[in-house]
Amino acid sequence: PARRVVVVVVVVMSAFTVASSVASLASRASYALARVASRRASRAVASSPPSSRRPLTSSPVCMGRKAAKVAAKKQKGEAKRTKLYGKYGKLIVAAVKEGGGADPVSNTQLARVLADAARLSVPRELVDRNIKRATDGSQADYMELTYEAYGEGGVGIVIEVLSDNVNRAAADTKATINKNGGKVAEPGSVLFNFERKGVITIDCALDEEENVFEVACENGGDDVVPREDGEDGFTIYTEVQGFMQCQRALGDAGFEINPDETALKMIPLASVEVSDEAAEVNEALVEKLLELEDVDAVYTQ
Repeated sequence: PARRVVVVVVVVMSAFTVASSVASLASRASYALARVASRRASRAVASSPPSSRRPLTSSPVCMGRKAAKVAAKKQKGEAKRTKLYGKYGKLIVAAVKEGGGADPVSNTQLARVLADAARLSVPRELVDRNIKRATDGSQADYMELTYEAYGEGGVGIVIEVLSDNVNRAAADTKATINKNGGKVAEPGSVLFNFERKGVITIDCALDEEENVFEVACENGGDDVVPREDGEDGFTIYTEVQGFMQCQRALGDAGFEINPDETALKMIPLASVEVSDEAAEVNEALVEKLLELEDVDAVYTQ
């Protein structure tokens, strides 16, 4: 009987020892698995792409670039409007002197110029100042001049000038061409590659294309294309004689006409393909020409 008791005790103690060992191993295994899972999670966070941890805000660099683009676009628009105002100032002077006085009732040439100026939002103060200037006996007559040139890569360039000093205009224009990578061309050697067309630019949603096309075609429009400057809207091309009618019809239909991009322009019959470097040279040349007081417009192939 004593032996039996001992055996039972031993068996019971052995079972307890085994159970304790199993529990310890389970605890250690659970702890080890928890550490492994924690390490894997840490590695996943460390190796995750930066975009997943970035806050949803624009970086200062991106914001700076966007602001610079907006500022450049605004500056370019202001430069175009300044050039436009200067052109109409000269046209008003020429109309008063050539058309027979400062009264638009009797001077039909002046009446047409003033109507265009009002349509393009030319300030009234500028209009009045140039009418007064035209009546000054010392004011010379304005003359319309056209110069032709070749840019980098053989690109044809037409420069329209309205000046009260022909010698100054000729000297400044030719010097600017020669100093900025261009070459003065013989009269007629470039101009035949262009034709004068009415160009009407409107600001509207792209889904208005069908309505724009219908109004334009019924009022002398030749073609309707999306704007090339990336803005929403369309450009309508017309013959010279249908320019005003088509423009008026589009305005009456409720479309917003962009005055800075609407005018009679010289349109190239064919484009000349050049490298990016040549295009930059030609663009710089055009900008320099437009800085001249006597130059009203520059057209390129």
